[in-house]
Order: sequence, then C-alpha cells, then structure tokens
Amino acid sequence: MKRLAGLSALALVISSTSGCGWIYGEHGYFRDRGNDYLEATQTAPMQLPPDVKTDKRLQPLLPIPTNVADQTANKAEFEIPRPLPLQVAAEASDYSLQKSGDSHWVLAQHAPAEVWPVAHQFFEDNGFRIAQERPQVGEFTTEWQRIDSLSGALAQRLQNAASSAASETRVRVRIEPGVQRNTSEVYVVSVERPGGSTDDTQFPAHTTNVPVDSVLVDQMLAGMTRTSEKGGSVSLLAAHDYDTPSRVALTTDGNGNPTLSVGSDLDRAWASVGSALDRGQWKVEDINRSLGLYYINLAEKGGKDEDKPGFFARLFGSAPTKEEREARAERYQVRLSKVGDNVQVTVEKNINTVAPADVARRVLSVIQDNLG
Repeated sequence: MKRLAGLSALALVISSTSGCGWIYGEHGYFRDRGNDYLEATQTAPMQLPPDVKTDKRLQPLLPIPTNVADQTANKAEFEIPRPLPLQVAAEASDYSLQKSGDSHWVLAQHAPAEVWPVAHQFFEDNGFRIAQERPQVGEFTTEWQRIDSLSGALAQRLQNAASSAASETRVRVRIEPGVQRNTSEVYVVSVERPGGSTDDTQFPAHTTNVPVDSVLVDQMLAGMTRTSEKGGSVSLLAAHDYDTPSRVALTTDGNGNPTLSVGSDLDRAWASVGSALDRGQWKVEDINRSLGLYYINLAEKGGKDEDKPGFFARLFGSAPTKEEREARAERYQVRLSKVGDNVQVTVEKNINTVAPADVARRVLSVIQDNLG
C-alpha cells in the first residue's frame, strides 16, 4: 500500500509539471530573468520642479554601467565564464607551535625517529654541548653552560630572558609520539643556576623557567622550519635505536574490560577522540563535554545530511521510519576519564553498565585507527 501511494504521488508530480510553459517557459511567471539587465536602457536624469529649492543634487540610486547600457551590445544569450581554478595552497608547515597555559612545545608532522636528529642538530649548531643521550626514550640533555658561550641570535635572546647574564643553563629535550599517528611533540625544559655554582639542579616535570623555555622553543621551531624548507637532511643513525612507546595503547583495566589509554591532557584527548569518531563508521548522536561523554549509535552510519536517502528514496519507502530506527538502535557511550598523566577511554552501555567486551574492543580499535 505504501509503495502504491508513492507511485500515485509520483504520477501526480509528473502530470502537474508537464505542459507548464505558462509557469516556467520563456514567458512564464517563473521564467529565467538572469539576462534582463541586458535590455536595460538609460533615461534622462530626473528634474525637480523649478520652484523647489535644494542644494542637494539628485544622484541615480542604481546607475546602469555604460558598457551594459550600450545599445550596440550583443543581446544574444550570454554564457557566464567559468571561474579560474584556485591556486593550490601551500602545504602546512611540518612544524608548528603549540601552547597550553605556560607550556610551549613543537608539533612535528614526522615520526619521533625522524625528529630526533633534527632537534639534536639544532642544539649542537647553536653551541650546546650534549651531555647525555637516551634515544630509546627520545631524550637528550645538555651540559651546564654560560649563555654567552652559546652562538648567534639565540645567545642574545637568552641573555634577555635569563635571570642573569652570568647564570648557567642546562636543557633537557624530550621527543614524544603525538596523539595523531606519525606525529611528534618536542618539549624543552631548562634549569638555571648562578655562574660558578656546583649545584646540580634537577629538571622539573614541567616548564618553570618560562621566559628561557619560550625562547628555546621559538628558536628551535624556526630552525626546524628552515631545515624543512631547504629540504636538508640530517643523519638518521639514531633511528634504529629509537623505541619510544606509542602514546595510544589498547589495554584492559583491572576487571579485564578493554580500555584505550591516550597519553595526553584531557582537552587534547577529547578533541582527538571526537575527530576519530567523526571519521568512523557510526553516528555520534550527542556529546556531554562536562561528563566527558560521546553518545554513539552503532546501528546508524556516520556522515553528513547529504549522505541520507533522497526524496524518491523516502517516497518509495526505502528510508526507515523513526520507529524502525528506534527499534534497531544500538546506543553506547564513550567515556573519557583522566587517570594520572593519561586519559582513559572506555565504552559503556549506560552509567551503571559497561559495554560487552567485544563491542568495546571494536569501538576502541576504530578510535585508535582513526587517531592516525
């Protein structure tokens, strides 16, 4: 019955649109008026009566351009020229500056093993002496050095940022895998001590010497960008020793439930997981940022509205009704929770019930794959 009603509606539409020249034809009510401006003519300027006194000169509200109003212009059908192709935008830089509060770091569009020698070379070129290297964890530290022993513009900028021109500085550089696959994050932490001191000041967990660290990160970013633009290469001898673990790992919790561990702060993990779900195969029906929840429906495909069935598909009954969609819905929620220095991603049926292990593992695996 539903299909019969659809066919009847289609026949009605076709019959009502046939022979409608009085509506859409050249002289119809809804005719194309795109070329009407070609018929425009210019009339004499408006004149005020002689007894009306005014200092304001009347100007035409919509003057007709002379090249259009030319009576010799060709009145034939005019074809609008196609726009010129847009120039291809330059590719985004391989290195970019990231900020969160007082922390600054460099985001590189390369794997850590490729970024390691570039960062290492920058510090050596600027006069730093490398004291310790740990390529297996992506970290190297420099010796204690006076700032005036460094080279070039970097030394000048550091003298302006340091607490004293006579102070000594030591730097730790750590290269970590980024949340997105084949990206890296380069962090710089420095410590200072008075010149001539023998105190072995330890590195803090996060940036505390903000002025100096900001200068180092800015200059390192500029140096890495120049290296990338010049197409230069550096030795990758350290690559075979580089074995930093991934920042995204599919594991299980103490109860054996699948979890996805993301080595990031909550804000960045929230954005990354959201992007991964958008690229996934299921529909995100709602979000709750304050609770760290994404509500997904495994029975509905993701995508934009234009991916939905068209008019005729809905007309002939191929599109499911709201009741049918509700009956087949498979709703789960993806929860992000801060656990230590990482973010734990889990899948739940509801606030009191975890999702079945096979479902959770399937969802988390798709998120992990789409983080790259």
